[in-house]
Amino acid sequence: QVQLVESGGGLVQPGGSLRLSCAASGFLFGIYAMSWYRQAPGKERELVASISSNGDSTSYVGSVKGRFTISRDNAKSTLYLQMSSLKPEDTAVYYCNARRNTVGYWGQGTQVTVSS
Repeated sequence: QVQLVESGGGLVQPGGSLRLSCAASGFLFGIYAMSWYRQAPGKERELVASISSNGDSTSYVGSVKGRFTISRDNAKSTLYLQMSSLKPEDTAVYYCNARRNTVGYWGQGTQVTVSS
């Protein structure tokens, strides 16, 4: 069955870094566009970053540009999000998403908390 399993979240101090991973299985990872979303308490889910199926194209929400980097390893069916210079407002549950045409899959999320 289709699985997206996020990992790498945790508690980090402001200014710190984390690397999230999303391990995919049960579908052809290499033909799906992938994205990271996040949802903070009391807020709507927000698109953070996206990457094309072959990794040639990426996009970011303005608030994370220059601080976050999305990447993928199609040979390992894994998506990454390198997060640096973290701020308290980055605190949220982070979800990975796979998308191709009208088909989409979600992971269960991983908590990122930025606090001193």
